[in-house]
Amino acid sequence: MSALRQSLGGRRQVGVLLHVTALPSGGFGAGAQRWLQLLSRHRVGVWQVLPLAPPDGTGSPYSSPSGFALNPALLDQQDPLPPWTAQSTADYRQWCKQQRHWLQDHARFMVLRARFEQQPWWQWPEPAARRSKAFLRQLDGEEATAIEAEKQQQWWLQQQWQRLRGAAADCGVQILGDLPFYGAHDSADVWSLPQLFSLRRDGSLEQQSGVPPDYFSATGQLWSTPVYRWSRHRLNGYRWWLKRLERQLELFDLLRIDHFRALAGYWSVPGEDDTAQNGRWLPSPGLAILKRLQKRCGGRLPLIAEDLGVITPDVEALRDGLQLPGMKVLQFAFDGDPANAYLPHNFASGSWVAYTGTHDNATAIGWWQQLSDQQRQQVQSVLGHPVAAPGWELLRLALASTADLAVVPLQDLMSLGDEARFNTPGTASGNWSWQLQGDLDALDGHLSGLQQLAACYDRGSVAPQSGTE
Repeated sequence: MSALRQSLGGRRQVGVLLHVTALPSGGFGAGAQRWLQLLSRHRVGVWQVLPLAPPDGTGSPYSSPSGFALNPALLDQQDPLPPWTAQSTADYRQWCKQQRHWLQDHARFMVLRARFEQQPWWQWPEPAARRSKAFLRQLDGEEATAIEAEKQQQWWLQQQWQRLRGAAADCGVQILGDLPFYGAHDSADVWSLPQLFSLRRDGSLEQQSGVPPDYFSATGQLWSTPVYRWSRHRLNGYRWWLKRLERQLELFDLLRIDHFRALAGYWSVPGEDDTAQNGRWLPSPGLAILKRLQKRCGGRLPLIAEDLGVITPDVEALRDGLQLPGMKVLQFAFDGDPANAYLPHNFASGSWVAYTGTHDNATAIGWWQQLSDQQRQQVQSVLGHPVAAPGWELLRLALASTADLAVVPLQDLMSLGDEARFNTPGTASGNWSWQLQGDLDALDGHLSGLQQLAACYDRGSVAPQSGTE
């Protein structure tokens, strides 16, 4: 039995992808708890979300000013904060002590961002940008109230999320999170520990991240985030990376690592370039990092490798050597090649998470509308019948596959078009904003259909515990 299936209670499972911000309430409050009850009622064992970090200016949670903080917009404003007591004060102080490796600098960073009108940190006055000790002492004195408010906000976010985690556990629902491989250039992490990133003395990028040219892009993709100075990470036993991973595993039951392939080797591009063409592949110490994490986790690694795109043997060896599940996205399966690795009958031995699509894809309806007649014929040939509801047909393939976990975006259950698409990579506007409208109970029929179809393939969680719906 695979490690993932063991984590899923020994059963093949089904999950729904829906980010917290897409709930009608948009936060950690009663709406999210109601959503968990609906999942539980319909035997859906996994809720997948996107990163819970503060987003960048475009709304993306994958380019955050912090690799550790929670998004303040997710705080449930309808949930009155309890009064401070001696116990809560003690708990808060203990939590601050446990999180001191990031919390104080995150609070400082957010206060300085406001002071300098959201300019990137390398454009701040030199004492602030370079973190002179005298400047930080003065800042901690002058802005003590504002810094404390930032820390307390993170504490309340933590309390609300952990309460939601408890409700999920009571409902028998596991929460699958997501971690970007790289951190944003303009972030508290890079500002506070610049030595760990490929920067010049003035804070500009020396080497930046991306992927090389391929079939989809003649110039590759350039992400404008600093790559890691792995030699510096190695000196302290990869402490920052381990703290980052452990922080995520405090928040989630399972964790998807975005751009997993960069843990084996990464594409490094000169910082001044405006395309990714002149990059080069360099090795990463992913095995050393994950082996250390595995030891700290008592021998288990509750991780999912996002291994999409052009994956080389070293990436497969890293994934398979650690017995990590990979990903299969069914929208990628129909290119006319009968050996396409995303076709369910070609799933190799191993552990997989099968998706109809992800947050970066068109909805199934949008995908179907963009297919050529030849591609549509291939889909119908694989299915053995005409396509009436593309999302549900892809879902049936995912459920019938050998994958340990089959995940469907809620938009596909609802048969929504690309007006409900969550993100279009390579575009800077119109993303991350789709949100459910109306009462969550209106989803009951969609989730009931999912439950019935999953049961046909012996998927789904056991009956919810007493006290849940």
